[in-house]
Amino acid sequence: MYQTFRPLLDALIRRGADAGCVEEAGQEAERSGRSIRDVLINDRVVTEQELTEASAEAYGVASVDIVGYPIDPAAVAKIPLALILRHRVLALTLDGDEITVGITDPGDVVALDDIRAATGLIVKPVVVARSELRKILDRLKREETDLGDIAATLREEQSAAQAQVASVDDAPIVRYVNSLLEQAIQNRASDLHLEPTEHDMRVRYRIDGVMHEVDTVPKAVQSALISRLKIMSNVDITERRVPQNGRITIQLGQRKVDFRTATLPTVWGEKVVLRVLDTSGIDLELRKLGFTEHNYGRYSASFSKPHGMILVTGPTGSGKSTTLYATLTEINKPTVNIITVEDPVEYRLSGVNQVHVDHKAGLTFAAVLPAILRSDPDIVLIGEIRDRVTAQLAVEAALTGHLVLSTLHTNDAPSAVTRLTEMGIEPFLVGSSVDCVLAQRLARRLCEWCKEEYPRSRRSCSRRAGTRATRRRRSRCGRRSAAGPARTPGTAAGSPCTRSCG
Repeated sequence: MYQTFRPLLDALIRRGADAGCVEEAGQEAERSGRSIRDVLINDRVVTEQELTEASAEAYGVASVDIVGYPIDPAAVAKIPLALILRHRVLALTLDGDEITVGITDPGDVVALDDIRAATGLIVKPVVVARSELRKILDRLKREETDLGDIAATLREEQSAAQAQVASVDDAPIVRYVNSLLEQAIQNRASDLHLEPTEHDMRVRYRIDGVMHEVDTVPKAVQSALISRLKIMSNVDITERRVPQNGRITIQLGQRKVDFRTATLPTVWGEKVVLRVLDTSGIDLELRKLGFTEHNYGRYSASFSKPHGMILVTGPTGSGKSTTLYATLTEINKPTVNIITVEDPVEYRLSGVNQVHVDHKAGLTFAAVLPAILRSDPDIVLIGEIRDRVTAQLAVEAALTGHLVLSTLHTNDAPSAVTRLTEMGIEPFLVGSSVDCVLAQRLARRLCEWCKEEYPRSRRSCSRRAGTRATRRRRSRCGRRSAAGPARTPGTAAGSPCTRSCG
């Protein structure tokens, strides 16, 4: 039974792991087809360090801590990058005709044979920790463009030459930018941040609402990197003193993904933030956004009416746009005319007339709304009510037989009424026009693979007066993923959960 990983289980038991839990993990791996290492780590049977040491003992090889390990670049160059990423291995040292390779599973003979065939060298496997290996491989993939050489060259060039380098399609900086964008999509990040500091530039992703640092770029590459992003965003690369907004569209496989670009001058240079607008990464179905049956019934009753105003409130990044888009998807029919005015248009919806705000051309919310109302709409979506003029036009539209959907930046639903009155809307008009106010947050749900029930203690129950003792669910691995209404669900890079679901 499960003979392939039997030596590993025996080694863990010899090293003091709970025999019952280890055997149960082996049975689970055989039953579900999951990797035994995934089961052992994600179910918290053993730690990653214990698993690494046990793997080395089981197969009679050494284990190496690659944190701070002096990796030989010549050894790394011996193995093709595609092979490294496919088998998740890393060459560490090169000694004559022998190459030392870090691997998490020394029993993977296919990987070792492929390395032997590709290099023509004797392969000496050593066991390394999976999480640390993943970090190095991710960095190796991004640094395929050899940014260090670019930095040395760009220190002697002027800013115009930097922009020229950034515009060449086959330049290393172009490949590096493309890899950053592709990895952001693959990691299901909602935002990509490039933040200049005194000595370098930090690259971070926001995944499940949490920022994760993924790379550090040399200071000399900063201008070329920003210039490349500006060129892709179709904004002025020579303007560094004022914020600018743009949009990038890239083709990834069979789908197109948009990025909303925003630049911001800081003391150390321009900060660039790219919002990932991946329509395939969200589910525009209201019932999957986390509504309870009661709330969904009340909300659907509101957007099913032919007129009135529906407001969605919440902080930035809480998923207001996703909720509105899902609502439009629900009510989008050939029998109705839907027009939206947005800044910017985040997702393009079939059958919906979408207008993009252009402040430079004077096409603001207040300027375009009268034209929209003259275009015989049944449903109007306003990206955000920011001022009195926009609020007044939205109220008038709701009172004249149109269904109006929009967002407000308030912390809760009752504050929406106060916000409208502060903008100068008469209270009786607010009461007559506003039909529904929905407040939401970007919530998180537990990992479906490794959550488990636990009984709530009497002490925790006493903190909520009138609350009965219930059973809650908690993830053993601590992994949490975004839930709705949510803008971009995904799995956090470097989060504790390392199952295949991440």
